[in-house]
Amino acid sequence: MQYNDLTAEEIRIIENKGTEMPFSGKYDGFYEAGIYNCKKCNTPLFTSQDKFDSGSGWPSFDDAMPDAVKTIPDADGYRVEIVCANCGGHLGHVFMGEQITPKNRRHCVNSVSLDFQAIDNNDRYKKAYFSSGCFWGTEYWFQKQEGVFNADSGYMGGHTVNPNYREVCGKKTGHLETVEVTYDAEVVSFERLCKLFFETHDPEQMDGQGPDIGPQYLSAIFTNNSEEEEIASKLIQELENKGMHIATMLKDANEHIFYKAEEDHQNYYKLRNAKPYCHAYTKRF
Repeated sequence: MQYNDLTAEEIRIIENKGTEMPFSGKYDGFYEAGIYNCKKCNTPLFTSQDKFDSGSGWPSFDDAMPDAVKTIPDADGYRVEIVCANCGGHLGHVFMGEQITPKNRRHCVNSVSLDFQAIDNNDRYKKAYFSSGCFWGTEYWFQKQEGVFNADSGYMGGHTVNPNYREVCGKKTGHLETVEVTYDAEVVSFERLCKLFFETHDPEQMDGQGPDIGPQYLSAIFTNNSEEEEIASKLIQELENKGMHIATMLKDANEHIFYKAEEDHQNYYKLRNAKPYCHAYTKRF
């Protein structure tokens, strides 16, 4: 088996089971969509979908890729080490029962042990943009969909550059609370995502969503091309043929920039082990 050449610091941590200083690693506070591979052997270990901010100062994941990580109880009986199942390289430790996420698990990993691979340039993965009221609830439902790799809350459709939450709530930016969905097109289709969108909010409400009233909470799909626009239009027609009056707007994603929201708005319900107050599933198709 061929391994990558390691620096002295990487050898100290990966091979000699050292630990980097908290808040010093390059992947602490890092939240791009992609895959975290083993630095020593390139085996995929974690995905960005399972990464969360635990406040510990080290990258934290509440799950690992299947059979990628092996656990070894420490000799002191207090902690459980995690290593790459392929090469045995030291990653960090896993902690259970902290109630930080619904999976109740925290893989605490040294940045040095990881090598991040972005998926932005991979044709297999595509991005879709949905606005259905409070982005916390929109994000919640898309994170549950098989084939969705990542769901980020943000702002889209307005005229303000780099808006923040307070500005958007001021209702003068023109932006809608929007979720950028990164998905595996070989697992889930854009049409399925659109159906989930229409089935997890009230697409007939014209002034917001549930108790959240205001222009930032309006219903919209930002389409990337004519094919997506045709799919979304077809589904709207299906619902209107059933007697619904759809308020969802179709906007051209190429004419707008998606601005990712502040970190405390990401994974909102996932980190609180809670469910949305204004997004419920209703079968419509």
